[in-house]
Amino acid sequence: MFRPKLPDAPPMPTTITTTQQNHAPAAPAGRPVSPYVGVGVGAVAAVVVVGVVLTALLAAVAVTAISVAIAAVVLRSLISNSSANQR
Repeated sequence: MFRPKLPDAPPMPTTITTTQQNHAPAAPAGRPVSPYVGVGVGAVAAVVVVGVVLTALLAAVAVTAISVAIAAVVLRSLISNSSANQR
């Protein structure tokens, strides 16, 4: 009663038709592309090198800041212990 009735599947075609397509030849490029490709590769390489150098400098600054902070905490601890012992 409440079951949907599915439509019958259409019959499969028995003959296969093919169409022939003729493509027009591609128009030749007006200017050669090879000089621009060389410039693009050089620019990408320069950007990558600059990014690597800046990342290395940032990492060096971060490591230096962490080591200075640890040294400051250790020195502060030593100074506070020595001043407490003198009283």
